[in-house]
Amino acid sequence: MAVGVERFAVWEVEETAGFEAAWVWIDGLRVRADGSVAGQLPEPYRLSYLLETDDRAATVRLEVVCTTADAQRRVALRRDGDGWTVDGVARPDLAEALDCDLACSPMTNTMPVLRHGLHQGVGQERFTMAFVEVPSLRVVASAQQYTHLGAADGGVRVRYASGSFTSDLLFDSDGLVLEYPMLGRRVPATESVTGRERSAGAGSVRPGSL
Repeated sequence: MAVGVERFAVWEVEETAGFEAAWVWIDGLRVRADGSVAGQLPEPYRLSYLLETDDRAATVRLEVVCTTADAQRRVALRRDGDGWTVDGVARPDLAEALDCDLACSPMTNTMPVLRHGLHQGVGQERFTMAFVEVPSLRVVASAQQYTHLGAADGGVRVRYASGSFTSDLLFDSDGLVLEYPMLGRRVPATESVTGRERSAGAGSVRPGSL
């Protein structure tokens, strides 16, 4: 992604029968994202998050608010030279992690891939993640691996593995997920022909008036 470019990405998340939408800014390897999530599984929930990294695409801040039918939960993760804190409490079990990973969020697959250029060339990297469970917002350490597989289907395939689970993710040239088999896929920004025709026929909306 070019320096200072802003993107808006929307994903259909099949695993939760929901959606994720985020404004994403990438400046070099520095990433910021402001996202909203709605899911129906494992129970109905609405979630918002703010994500910020340093200039190595390593997480320095993640704030999450999650609302379910009977509760609202918040969690704040920070990482600095002294390590990680979760809601202000030191978490030495996360000491090896550079990245956060928000459950069922395609957005948080970007940072490790971007940092190591795995969407651009050959490589395999192992990581420890500060994994945030949803909707509980419990934070645990998670061992993961990403492997560059090569060009395919309008993007680049990178294999994600955690424990016995693997999935071959499709990334675009900016390092954002296009497809995450068994989880979800990006919704393309295409305009409805029917919508254009309806607007043109109504005569009540002038181009540029909205």
